[in-house]
Amino acid sequence: MNHTLLNNLFKTYKESSLYGRYITLDNLTPLITKLPSRFKSEIIGQSVLGKDIYTITFGTGPKKVLLWSQMHGNESTTTKAAFDMLNSFIEDDLSSILETCTIKLIPMLNPDGSEVYTRLNANQVDLNRDAQELTQPESRVLLDCYNAFKPDFCFNLHGQRTLFSAGETNNVATLSFLSPSADSDRSLTAARKKAMSIINAINTTLQSDLPDQIGRYDDGFNINCVGDAFQFLETPTVLFEAGHYKDDYNREEVRRFIYKSLLVGLDCIANTVVSGDDYVDYFSIPENGKLFYDIIIKNAQFDDGIKDVGVNYQERLVVKELMFVPQIVFIGDLSDFYGHKVLNANNSRIFTASNQVVFEGYENDFVNIDNVKLSLNL
Repeated sequence: MNHTLLNNLFKTYKESSLYGRYITLDNLTPLITKLPSRFKSEIIGQSVLGKDIYTITFGTGPKKVLLWSQMHGNESTTTKAAFDMLNSFIEDDLSSILETCTIKLIPMLNPDGSEVYTRLNANQVDLNRDAQELTQPESRVLLDCYNAFKPDFCFNLHGQRTLFSAGETNNVATLSFLSPSADSDRSLTAARKKAMSIINAINTTLQSDLPDQIGRYDDGFNINCVGDAFQFLETPTVLFEAGHYKDDYNREEVRRFIYKSLLVGLDCIANTVVSGDDYVDYFSIPENGKLFYDIIIKNAQFDDGIKDVGVNYQERLVVKELMFVPQIVFIGDLSDFYGHKVLNANNSRIFTASNQVVFEGYENDFVNIDNVKLSLNL
């Protein structure tokens, strides 16, 4: 699929009712209920607090693809992109995919966590560490769906923090992917190689959008993680991670890149033989580093010398509105790190004795960020 087609599709079919990072089941239910009849929506279970968990199934082909989003409730970018994708299939003639694939989407696996904007479910359990014990209803719903559908491929849709770099570089990892390991030896199984082939196709297509801004996650094996568990069961599984893009804390640009990645991945499955023969190219994608802060203040004066200050945003839900609260998380030498915003204190003090910001000329960058004062969190 070429860039012109993908960009035009996104502009046309972006779901305008979904915006920002705080996406709940209440946002999705009206969209699900108005789907055409050829998009079969079902309630396949309930969350801890009794919220419905839906699937949406469409396409008529023999290749079966299972996707799930918001397993972590505060990772919503892929959910927005999934509904953009649905709109494209509703309105546009992407017949080669729909005739070759049957696609089943769980748009929100963790509606309780989504409501309160947290990674965990209502029992404070990380569903992506519950693949074996299956202590939570949401975990059992996903596994039951997997067992009933018997997918040929899985897309595990997530979001990642702003700290990740694409390799040990100053390029932010706007997108990251992983073909999870199937065992502790990280064996290159047939399923892993097929997942790598799909990632290679996505990486090749998206590089012109995101040159050197696509990363690869470490493939250490954890059978309690769902992707690893499904790869162990010999189903090629691709982990998608929506990361950061310049000045895009609402992740509306990243949403576009995820949308394109989803369509390229599905097109690869539908219209090529995913053999895994090109798996070696996967290892040319740089492994993620952790080299970014949201803000770095360089060369600030302290009683014991000149230091750098690292500031990260804490995502905080306040009366159903997401706030990005800046907090100091490190004071010291940050010469080997990068900031999404970098300011220079020029050897001046930036705090009074009572820790109030006195960074002259930059007050608006700190005191008034989202109307919340900069706070110390050391």
